[in-house]
Amino acid sequence: MTAARSSDGSGPLHRAVRAMGRALRAPFTGTARGIRRATHAHGAGESGLGKLIELHAVNGAGDVMITVALASTVFFSVPTDEARGRVALYLAVTMAPFTLLAPVIGPLLDRLPHGRRAAMAGAMFARAVLAITMSGAVATGGLELYPAALGVLVCSKAYGVVRSAVVPRLLPPRFSLVKANSRVTLAGLLATGVAAPIGAGLQSIGSPWPLYGACVIFLGGTVLAFTLPHKVDSAKGERKARLVLPHEEAAPAPPPRTAKGGRSGSTKAGRRNGREKPPGLRSVGPSVLHGLQANAAHRALSGFLIFFLAFLLREHPLAGQSAAVSLGIVGVAAGAGNACGTAVGSWLRARGPEVIVATVLGLALGVAVLAAVFFSTVMVAALAAVAGFTQALSKLSLDAMIQRDVPEEVRTSAFARSETLLQMSWVVGGAIGIALPLNGVLGMSVAAGLLALGAAASVRGLLGAARRGSPHPRVA
Repeated sequence: MTAARSSDGSGPLHRAVRAMGRALRAPFTGTARGIRRATHAHGAGESGLGKLIELHAVNGAGDVMITVALASTVFFSVPTDEARGRVALYLAVTMAPFTLLAPVIGPLLDRLPHGRRAAMAGAMFARAVLAITMSGAVATGGLELYPAALGVLVCSKAYGVVRSAVVPRLLPPRFSLVKANSRVTLAGLLATGVAAPIGAGLQSIGSPWPLYGACVIFLGGTVLAFTLPHKVDSAKGERKARLVLPHEEAAPAPPPRTAKGGRSGSTKAGRRNGREKPPGLRSVGPSVLHGLQANAAHRALSGFLIFFLAFLLREHPLAGQSAAVSLGIVGVAAGAGNACGTAVGSWLRARGPEVIVATVLGLALGVAVLAAVFFSTVMVAALAAVAGFTQALSKLSLDAMIQRDVPEEVRTSAFARSETLLQMSWVVGGAIGIALPLNGVLGMSVAAGLLALGAAASVRGLLGAARRGSPHPRVA
């Protein structure tokens, strides 16, 4: 018996069990090490960007779990007419209050510059609690589901605003902001792609199970948020920002001092009669504002297509496919386009961002017009793919313009406020999509109209700014 044991005191059976355990763990540990190497490459691990990438992946996985649970309850579980009423109620109860709350999210988070990690952790933990709250109502579709869904929506958008504000603080050396955002976005897309079929599998067990999964994921994200570097909470050198044009920032020269060193009486009267003008985005050119207008059109298109195509394809699915498969095909096309746009944006390294934004807006508009004129299932899928591609590439180019044109002391606040504006645009597009009759040609025409409005407001200014060049060429 003694001779049969090895020097470490273990027998053949014990060694076999340990070897089997190592073999079973190897795929998971190897995958985890590979993910860690990818997210922490090129200095991202040392700067803390790698942890933010992982946190955003967790966020994407949790959100898609909740989306699967809500879609099965609000959309697929009832006839089409009733589903449309439920989604309209969902929009009224969640989107309308969010439209009122969204403008204050950015300014509110501006007041928490020393608590960004806590804000992201709080958004994660709140969604974990809300997921458990919804698990009891998801099977019945009771009205108590909608306030909880509103809470999830607000927390998700608040996280997105804080995350956009945090990225500039975690840039590795010689790392452009557009490249950093590309990595973060790709991580979220990959996590969504992995978690979606898992959520569908949990849904087959029971309607509350995807919400249980979301709760576990968000609890993990709560812990992960506090592992971000402490510099995330630093507000050194920052100011609050308003999105205004440079000529609006021009202020009269300070009046001459009196012989006693004081200001003239007119200045004192001005202080008494009005408040001092708050600081804005100093020395920013028109590129950022025109880029925001173009990106708002892309976000409105995204919200519109999500809701309009959800009902259109349920009523008129792709040839030979069920409604669920039809939606899946369009969703995969949009996700693939988004991933391709993110990859191309990283490869381009934000060369000529104004031209990129104007070009992709024109591309999306052209495809939308073709989809309206030659309406077919192929054109619908093509528009979804192009919309995903152009939205991702346009957003990355906007990030590059903010990095280049907005001074560092107000850049973080600018990201928060621009993200809030884009989320509001998505809400408006979604509301149009749910209110529109289910006519394919009409829907594609409205999609083209949304993009045409954005092009009319932004393309001329973007191309003019590109010809003049940037006074602050700081994009790496």
